[in-house]
Amino acid sequence: MTIYFTSDLHLGHKNIIEYTGRPYKNIDEMDEVLISNWNARVTAYDEVYILGDVALCPVDRAIQCLRRMNGIKYLVEGNHDYRNLKNPEFKSQFVWVKPIFELELADDEVRKGRRRIVMCHYAMRVWNKSHHGSYHLYGHSHGSLPDDPNAFSMDVGVDARGYAPVSIHEVHKLMSKKNWKPIDHHRYRGQE
Repeated sequence: MTIYFTSDLHLGHKNIIEYTGRPYKNIDEMDEVLISNWNARVTAYDEVYILGDVALCPVDRAIQCLRRMNGIKYLVEGNHDYRNLKNPEFKSQFVWVKPIFELELADDEVRKGRRRIVMCHYAMRVWNKSHHGSYHLYGHSHGSLPDDPNAFSMDVGVDARGYAPVSIHEVHKLMSKKNWKPIDHHRYRGQE
């Protein structure tokens, strides 16, 4: 089993092609490529954390797409998910739906051997345990935010990651290239 992360698929959303410059001629092609890229990486036994904005289309189309996508899916809500989440069948495609989620995984490179991964649809400047090496994964910005080479944060949206989910191994590899500088935001400015 592998863990994957992604965001901002915008399945069935015609305008996203123009807004983000996606290389697709229409939504049918876009959806097929996104599903194909997903299934080329994700098996039925893998876990996928989707950090919001699954689809902007009729809910039946969204459900059909999700059913074709491999893996055990979790949804961290995005700003465009609320309409589809009113439909129980759409919601049932996910193990759970939450506004923010913190995952802890074994990692020998951090103190106490546990790495926290804070997931939210939106980018944060600080997050729980950020000064202790926790990761922050986000979407929403469609690859438009400049990467901070000093922070363990990254955009996992499809527009920033080759239109496919990114594995936990790839996240570790990308984070290891950063020059992380912990900032303890708890200290009062000017206080020694």
